[in-house]
Amino acid sequence: MTNIEVTDKSGFDWNSAGVNPGELIRLTAFLLPAMQVSTECEVSISLVTKVDMEKLHMRWMGESGATDVLSFPMDDLRPGVAGEPPPVGILGDVILCPEVAQAQATEAGHSLDVELQILMTHGVLHLLGYDHATPDEHAQMFDIQNDLLLRWRATFDGSGGGA
Repeated sequence: MTNIEVTDKSGFDWNSAGVNPGELIRLTAFLLPAMQVSTECEVSISLVTKVDMEKLHMRWMGESGATDVLSFPMDDLRPGVAGEPPPVGILGDVILCPEVAQAQATEAGHSLDVELQILMTHGVLHLLGYDHATPDEHAQMFDIQNDLLLRWRATFDGSGGGA
């Protein structure tokens, strides 16, 4: 069984937003086998304040301002290959900032649920070694991200999911 934990240090008012951050566990549990990664992997999800995210962004990326998602891979796992045992280990940590996510959701014209689904999927892909530094990498990562989100939404009620 997948070991996925959510730690909420954001102080965000989830009830007013109509969002259950625990649903990120269900999304992540969907993403891992979809990427042919063992269901025995460990993933940590942290929800932090904008101030804390800004500090992390500066410390680890050398960039000012809060960002939406940061990923910290641990065991350098990669997506599995069909017909081979899926990789097992500690996948890593995904850090999300609900304040930034809410602003982005509003700007994009969709719900916070949808934005968190996008960010969590993006974060997991980073944990699996995907990046978007070059145009080719960007195209590959976002194609996979979009495919995963379409599959998630088709699996969970067709209305945008469950994160």
